[in-house]
Amino acid sequence: MKINTALILCAGYGKRLSPLTLTVPKSLLTIKEVTILENCIKLIESLGIKKIIINTFYLKEKIENFLKIKKFNVDIQIINDGKIILNTGGGILNMINSSKDFDFLILNPDTIWNKNYVKIIQNMEKFYFSNQVKNILLLVNKRHSFDKKLKGDFNLIENKIKKNSQNDLIYTGCQIISKSLFESRSISNFSISEIWNELVNKNELYGFESKEDFHHLTNLEVYKELLKNK
Repeated sequence: MKINTALILCAGYGKRLSPLTLTVPKSLLTIKEVTILENCIKLIESLGIKKIIINTFYLKEKIENFLKIKKFNVDIQIINDGKIILNTGGGILNMINSSKDFDFLILNPDTIWNKNYVKIIQNMEKFYFSNQVKNILLLVNKRHSFDKKLKGDFNLIENKIKKNSQNDLIYTGCQIISKSLFESRSISNFSISEIWNELVNKNELYGFESKEDFHHLTNLEVYKELLKNK
């Protein structure tokens, strides 16, 4: 089994990076003169995935124009959220409804992805299919985070995600998910964390830990620091 389609979440307003994002969508901000969206697409290409679906809403024309100009060597489909922004859960459901696939790799472009993640994601994919799970999140210990103010979201015990007082692990912005988890939901504004919480309560949310240094565009202050360190 293999993932054939990746989703990239590009609909958000990027308010924590204002005023830069008043005129530029967050996914088109650059590190080392490369947009974080291109960085994300390059990782997907390195994984051998041939189909990408990108959702848009805020400043959608700028993302569409960027993709037209760049002409990536992969099939990219753009799905707009519509008249209202759909948040992460609704945005994902809107994208997967346009696909015949059942399992999807999902990436947030505001993590600075690199080729060191290829093997990690491939191993996570093997775990996902061999253990027949429905959702697995790529996590990293907060000690590996460039942004030292980021707090942990989860704890991990034998690849099962828990929430407790420890919570040393941060969600990296990469997950694999099954379409089956959305069967009872309709396209609307809801967060993917609603599905995560349901799975945590049933002891069915899985995690895979990365040991890579974690760089993430949390806010304007962190972005400026990342630019200094490039």
